Amino acid sequence: MNDILIGKSVLQSSTTDVLLREVFLHARYGNRHGMIAGATGTGKTVSLTVLAEGVSRLGVPVFLADAKGDLAGMSQAGTISDKLKPRLDKLGITNFVPAANPVVFWDIYGKLGTPVRATVSEMGPNLFARLLELNDVQSGVLEVLFKLADDSGWLLLDLKDLHALLMYASDKDNAKAISAQYGLVNATSIAAIQRALLTLDSAGGDAFFGEPALDLADFMRQDMSGRGIVNILAADQLILKPMLYSTFLLWLLSELFEKLPEVGDLDVPKLVFFFDEAHLLFDDCPPALQKRVEQVVRLIRSKGVGVYFCSQYPDDVPEVILGQLGNRVQHALRAFTPRDQKAVNAAAQTFATNPNLPNVAEAITQLGVGEALVSTLQEGGVPLPVERALIVPPTCRIGAITDAERATTQSRSPVSGKYDTPIDRESAYEILTRRTSAQAAESAPSNAAQTASAPAAQGGGWGQSVHDAVFGTNRRQGMIEALAKSAARNAGGQLGRSLLRGVLGSILRK
Repeated sequence: MNDILIGKSVLQSSTTDVLLREVFLHARYGNRHGMIAGATGTGKTVSLTVLAEGVSRLGVPVFLADAKGDLAGMSQAGTISDKLKPRLDKLGITNFVPAANPVVFWDIYGKLGTPVRATVSEMGPNLFARLLELNDVQSGVLEVLFKLADDSGWLLLDLKDLHALLMYASDKDNAKAISAQYGLVNATSIAAIQRALLTLDSAGGDAFFGEPALDLADFMRQDMSGRGIVNILAADQLILKPMLYSTFLLWLLSELFEKLPEVGDLDVPKLVFFFDEAHLLFDDCPPALQKRVEQVVRLIRSKGVGVYFCSQYPDDVPEVILGQLGNRVQHALRAFTPRDQKAVNAAAQTFATNPNLPNVAEAITQLGVGEALVSTLQEGGVPLPVERALIVPPTCRIGAITDAERATTQSRSPVSGKYDTPIDRESAYEILTRRTSAQAAESAPSNAAQTASAPAAQGGGWGQSVHDAVFGTNRRQGMIEALAKSAARNAGGQLGRSLLRGVLGSILRK
């Protein structure tokens, strides 16, 4: 059965809670996207783990970002602890078997997993402008430079390629030619982009851009038993650079959208993508880029990809995108502030009503740890009326792992060694460096000739003074120039007077 058990619905009575029925996420609607929301410490991580583990069992690959380091425990089997056993008894689960999941660790910095890289060209000018936090004018200049590099055959692979391109465009003659062909490129904008690029360098961005670039097929794997690989991005350090974190995830989603074929609705998704700390994706997001994200989320369903956002509040996600999320798991929210109260009411209004749960907003504030309001798509894509459910525990560990456990997991990785060694092939940096060197070599003979024409100047001292007096300097004319100008003025004056006398004489004679 292609269903993922989420929990069991709870009916509260005056004496005790009664478990009614099992609540499932139907795999055939797993590509209809979803939302996991709730305050810190209410059980979002457990719900995310349950869904990811269930999807993997169906043979579907998973990608998720581990912002706190506790999702790495999916690589290890859980244990039936004194805390877990009463919950299993309450849920009536008698066949619980702890089990690990097939996991591949990834890390932009290459420390806690396989390195993840993309080229500058693959990122594109729009996402790169967001990454550098450029304004509209600077973004336009960056787009012109990307177009120039594309037309000229200059590959933009890593950050030094972009540095070289900016240096090329900062030359006045080059800037003039670029502006005439593509659009205005000004020195102020180029300088601003260069400063932003230095900031990205210091934030570790240079480790992300380069080759070998990520092959998306390596995210779409199964293990030998047919379970989907759980790809976990180590993001505990990356989350400290929110712009880099969010831009990377948006790039990854865009790449999936552009490269995966249309497949329509399948019995199971091809990939399920979890966006943790979803609010970071939309903070300070330019309208044009947000519109692009909305388009991708709306259409990537037909590529067989399900996207699930995880955040504290549902309204951390734009309303247009929120309306595309058919599967909801809402953990507790505390209505301590007006902002919290607004969020509770907004969350309550997104659920299909249930006569057995008349006051959804009140229920959201009363949920215990490990409880959630759940609504998933049923047959025909109809939302299930919201139910209060006790979430089932995952079979894997919830929490951090040791360095030894991580190393053991990495040693079994199917992509081990593929991305470990960077590749630096010929690109814009090498081409533009050679061009600059050639231009310098061409100008060298003319400089040597100018130097040879003034041997006295090379000696310095008295010889230099004589040379300057005779030939002049950049700031003062020399004796030869002064005499030439004086002779020209005298000759001009004599010629003028002769002409004037001739003209007046002819007039008087008449």
